[in-house]
Amino acid sequence: MADDAVPADGKLSESTNEPPEPIDTAKGSSEMSHTPTEVTSAAAAEPKTASADGETVDAGDADKLAEDEKEADKGAEEDAPRAKPSRSPARLALVLGLIIAVALAVLVGWLGYPAYQSHQAQEQRRLFVQVGRQVALDLTTISYTEAEADVQRILDVSTGSFYGDFQKRSQPFIDIVKRAQSKSVGTITEAGLESEDGNTAQVLVAVLVRTSVAGTEEPRPRGWRMRIVVEKVGDGAKASNVEFVP
Repeated sequence: MADDAVPADGKLSESTNEPPEPIDTAKGSSEMSHTPTEVTSAAAAEPKTASADGETVDAGDADKLAEDEKEADKGAEEDAPRAKPSRSPARLALVLGLIIAVALAVLVGWLGYPAYQSHQAQEQRRLFVQVGRQVALDLTTISYTEAEADVQRILDVSTGSFYGDFQKRSQPFIDIVKRAQSKSVGTITEAGLESEDGNTAQVLVAVLVRTSVAGTEEPRPRGWRMRIVVEKVGDGAKASNVEFVP
């Protein structure tokens, strides 16, 4: 057994007789101590950024988040309605001018309406007096040679009860004028509006009438006064009643 343990040359191996090389614990501990510190320093050297929710992220991630936030802000600005451009002074002046023009038109219309009403009332009174004068003139200007035309002229300016009564008596009146060969000519001396009520008015008319019978003229003209009731009919007016007054 002992022979098996001894090599053939009778010498023991140096490796078996030499003690193991001692480990430099100082060097090892130094390497061990420096390695974690360097890792920690390298980790600390890499910049960290706090995110909005309080978590810590790397610088690359922070840049990406910042870019995402910029894109989101840009999209929000594009989606938001654009502010209307301020109106130019010329446009504002034009708008102001139009407003003033409309206001003036309304004011002129408001002030002019009473004047218009007054003008219309005056025109209506003038129409009433004119029709009263015409009716009085037609009633007093009749010739036996034109009796039918003269009577028709009176009917044309008549209405209401006066028209009905005169139409019934028109033919007998024509016959009397023709038999007597009567001719009368009226001259209006005065006419005026006595009263007015809406579309109806009373007109007083003074007239001088010259009459001739069978070629014999009366020595002097006769003066008559008439009260003629005039009513508005459409755009004109007609007589609805005629009476003689002292």
